[in-house]
Amino acid sequence: MNRSSHLLVLGIALALGVMLSGCTTVGVKVWERDILATPYMQPDRHSIERELDDHIYFSKEGSSGGRGFGGGGCGCN
Repeated sequence: MNRSSHLLVLGIALALGVMLSGCTTVGVKVWERDILATPYMQPDRHSIERELDDHIYFSKEGSSGGRGFGGGGCGCN
């Protein structure tokens, strides 16, 4: 092997190492969880907005309830 092929292998190994180590810091730290648990960070903190969304879902899809599930009212999920 010549010098350019050694550099190519080294570059590929370095790029692979950088790509694999990029996901090591994904997630919420323990000291950040209290901020995310505040009522301000909840997606449905306004009761009027939640009721309007429920009315729209009921009117368009003919279904009610099931706020925690993905998909629509067609039963295809």
